[in-house]
Amino acid sequence: MATPARTLALFISDLHLQESHPRTAEAFFRFLEAHATHTRQLYLLGDIFEYWAGDDDLDTPFHARITHALRSLADSGVALFWMAGNRDFLVGRGFADEAGLTLLAEPYVTDIGGQRIALVHGDAECTLDTKYMEFRAMVRNPAWQQQFLAMPLTQRKAIIAGLREGSREAHTTKSCEIMDVTPDAIEAVFDATGADVLIHGHTHRPALHRHGERLRYVLPDWELDAAPPRGGWIAIAEDGAIRRHGLDGVIA
Repeated sequence: MATPARTLALFISDLHLQESHPRTAEAFFRFLEAHATHTRQLYLLGDIFEYWAGDDDLDTPFHARITHALRSLADSGVALFWMAGNRDFLVGRGFADEAGLTLLAEPYVTDIGGQRIALVHGDAECTLDTKYMEFRAMVRNPAWQQQFLAMPLTQRKAIIAGLREGSREAHTTKSCEIMDVTPDAIEAVFDATGADVLIHGHTHRPALHRHGERLRYVLPDWELDAAPPRGGWIAIAEDGAIRRHGLDGVIA
């Protein structure tokens, strides 16, 4: 197998890693070994974990394996960046230090390959989902997080399990439009950041959208424990070209 070409940056999101989905986890480890080792920067843009109850859950074997894999990649010279998703927003400094990565606030703006690129997870731009936006405002509040993290870990996990079940039920009654980003919110990100390119995940609707001369790339989610398998990433090549990659190769 040919060695992948070196890239300036790779972007992934929405792997929803969990012990009950071993094929997805193994695909992530293969991605790190086969592709991330050949890039300068790796951006993990939220919902890498199915849920995160707090950094005191670092020692579970599954979490420890992921943390160790990221740390090994960071120690090899790849710069790692992490942005919170709607499932793993409780990732904190403890995890960041163990994994050797930098926590990013959103929107985050960076210049790569001669392009000004804005990064968000994508949930904050789903503004038609007013109930979720209210929930998001609550759980992103530092006071709420401090109170929640003060609870025993087992209690936090039980609460999260209930919230996940409620979220699955709510999704069956919400329209596709409500669960997608809104044009006004996307334009607001472009205007606020002055970016040429916006990259996000969250919606599980991988695509390339044109907003006039500006481009919006939506990352895919990963699921290899169900059929058909899905997953992928976005790469910025050494020449600055942006390419979408699926599990089977480059997407036109």
